[in-house]
Amino acid sequence: MRIRTSLFFAAPALLVVVSTLSAQTQPTPAPESVPVPTPQQTIPSVPPPTPEQPPSIPTSPTPETAGKPVVPPAQPTPQAPYTAYDAYSPDLKPPPDRLGSAYIPMDSWVYQALNRLYGMGFVDTMYLSMRPYTRRSTLHMLLKSQDEILSSDNEQAVDILAKLLTFLSTEVPDGNVPRGLVYGLDSSYTRVLGIGGPVLVDSYHLGQTINNDYGRPYQTGFNSIVGASTVNEWGPFSLYVRGEYQHAPSGSGYSQELSDELRFIDVNFYTGPVKTTPLDPILEQNPFRLVEAYASVHLLGHEISGGKSDHWFGPAAGSAMAWSNNAENTYSFQIDRVEPLNIKFLSKLLGPVRYDFFVGSLKGHMVPRAPWVHSTMFSFRPTENLEFTFQRTVIWGGAGHAPITLHTFLHSFFDTNDTAGDEKNSRNDPGARFSDFSLSYRLPLMRKYMSFYVDSISHDDVTPISAPRRASYRTGLYLSQIPKLNKFDLRVEAVSTDPAVGPAVRGQFAYWEIIQIQGYTNNGIIMGDWIGREAKGGQAFLTYHLSGNEWVQLEYLNKKTPFNFIPGGTTQNQFKLNAVKRLGKEVELNAWYQYEGWKAPIYKSGLQNNNAFAVQLTWYPKLRTYPEQR
Repeated sequence: MRIRTSLFFAAPALLVVVSTLSAQTQPTPAPESVPVPTPQQTIPSVPPPTPEQPPSIPTSPTPETAGKPVVPPAQPTPQAPYTAYDAYSPDLKPPPDRLGSAYIPMDSWVYQALNRLYGMGFVDTMYLSMRPYTRRSTLHMLLKSQDEILSSDNEQAVDILAKLLTFLSTEVPDGNVPRGLVYGLDSSYTRVLGIGGPVLVDSYHLGQTINNDYGRPYQTGFNSIVGASTVNEWGPFSLYVRGEYQHAPSGSGYSQELSDELRFIDVNFYTGPVKTTPLDPILEQNPFRLVEAYASVHLLGHEISGGKSDHWFGPAAGSAMAWSNNAENTYSFQIDRVEPLNIKFLSKLLGPVRYDFFVGSLKGHMVPRAPWVHSTMFSFRPTENLEFTFQRTVIWGGAGHAPITLHTFLHSFFDTNDTAGDEKNSRNDPGARFSDFSLSYRLPLMRKYMSFYVDSISHDDVTPISAPRRASYRTGLYLSQIPKLNKFDLRVEAVSTDPAVGPAVRGQFAYWEIIQIQGYTNNGIIMGDWIGREAKGGQAFLTYHLSGNEWVQLEYLNKKTPFNFIPGGTTQNQFKLNAVKRLGKEVELNAWYQYEGWKAPIYKSGLQNNNAFAVQLTWYPKLRTYPEQR
């Protein structure tokens, strides 16, 4: 089997070097020595916040003309104290922000709020295809847009802004001192989930009943999680730890005959148990798992980290073709350009750029055992309404095939040649290579209402752009405000991993590879889109927003797998009602009910259905600071 690789990614290290050098002359917002303004500094009529009282939300903001920034004196006095710089002044170029910060988890309410702000035409420096965001990079996005939001007539956008700035308040110290130590319990949560009826737990073949849930175990019966997270930030350093106890009851898996048939389809002749075909019986599970745990340092606009952290590489809400939180996070080393960077000459044409690289190990692979993975991504914003991204993932090495060494890593990273059969089966195999291209665009004449986006991935091609017929796609339209019903938004997404080309049969194309037999998985679960291999379907979301961080959402999901992959085919239909409500200032209630009907004759005859009901309570205590904020 021959695998074509991308010249675009042949020397990303060169661009990283150039970008790092450029970062020394390209400042980012939010100076270290000068406090960034809060909503109260922008709207004088609102009293300053206190620890007991969050910022008030203005109901009718009045446009103001920003004046020339006031330069603080050399030493503050009672008559001439330090004055905050204007949040977005073209005359001001603050020093680079050297403070590090933790990432906001992908299952946080923050992303729903940010996505809606972007769909309304704000936060133009947001990169939809490169998530998660750090706390400070999110703050910088908001500060660049706060004047525009506050001077608009969009009360919902003002409400979202106020909720987000309150969430990030520990990044903005009171008084005229830089941010000091930020530490403490970030969240504590518990979820109970009851499922009645048979479920699907095999994303690599038949499907999964619960998706985008960090690979948590679940089965028919009573399931639960209890977890907590902590944030610690000091100067350029940060530490984030999130761990949880997970419980899932025992359940029924595949018969040996069904497992053998699915392995034959995969060309997997390994004789021992594998994660991608769960054999009967499935035992009760009670693990303690680190969902995220990493230490990082901020350097010249980059977060350099090691550990276990989230990734979501795509503009869609339902999933991401290259990387999502569908599977358990990997342990990896990461270099992430968290602030937009202007590179001389290049940015004149392509706009500011962000990039990300990480390398780490995969779990649950047996043929070959314990391979590694690395990902490289570049995202550009040529205009405030357009973003496009190139990404590549490579799975390489593994016991019994090729050792994980610096030599094999560099070969997989820089190799630009097609791979002949002899090389593919040797220790010089550059690995299984998957290229992704995504684009998001706020449509003309509807910039504050309608966005279009597409996410595509291709196996064996330079990029999906070079061979569009061989690519898999997730496309979507997002209406951030429905006319006359502006508290509603609507999102519709269609997805296919079944291109109409000869190789795309028996599931041996998207998310599959001839050497890395367990394909694009970590601990047996697809790392990309939950739709899986050789399937078509989509999702639709209708959301009513109660406030900036509360909503009620109705979701529909559909998936169909053809007969030429799974004998008899498969069908899934899901209806889900989700409500997110605040019980006071610090406690969030997230409750949802889901009905699923599915058919998979190869597994169980006839229509199967299940009902799932979940309730999660999350406590968000206020982080502590030193010096203590007043």
